[in-house]
Amino acid sequence: MREVFQEKLKELEKEVIEMGEMVIIAINRSIEALKSRDLDEAKNIINDDLLINKRRWDIEEECISLISTQQPVATDLRALITILNIITELERMGDHAEGIARVVIMYGDKPLIKPLIDIPRMAEKVTSMIKRSLDALVNRDETTARKICDEDDEIDNLHEQVYRELITFMLEDPKKITGSTYLTWVSRHLERIADRVTNICERIIYLVTGVMEEIDVSKY
Repeated sequence: MREVFQEKLKELEKEVIEMGEMVIIAINRSIEALKSRDLDEAKNIINDDLLINKRRWDIEEECISLISTQQPVATDLRALITILNIITELERMGDHAEGIARVVIMYGDKPLIKPLIDIPRMAEKVTSMIKRSLDALVNRDETTARKICDEDDEIDNLHEQVYRELITFMLEDPKKITGSTYLTWVSRHLERIADRVTNICERIIYLVTGVMEEIDVSKY
């Protein structure tokens, strides 16, 4: 029974990794759609979010089935609870990618008010954080999970930088208020994704240590 459970747990973690890859692709696609104001692609991203949602529900059903049929011990139950929390965070990250796609549609095919520099940097950073956090899950790597939490500050700082720059644009030229507001929303979506990665890392730390804690990144 123990061997069967461990094998199924590995399969579940593989599915979580695949879901994470779906989310990363959605984020990258949304930023590319913004760069090119590709409205058709933005609509596709919105439709494809249903696939991420479905993957979340499928994994959740498998977790519940394992709990009900395998009678997991405390450490095994902790792993399943961690997975349930992680897929919820990933599904919400997918919602943020969908939110960026909706901003693209609102922006339309008008030229961007400024070249995109910090927003793509934020996207690159958060997708790296997602991938490494899921690697930390598989490897039960508490140290890496804590380091990734620290990186949330970098995303916060980039978001503040984008926000300040766009506020300046609005003050200098009222015609840029709408476009600046839309880009602020995009930056905010990316900042929230980083927050959700931190939530994932907190769950990984719980999985490894058995202690639930809210990470204070100012310590690192």
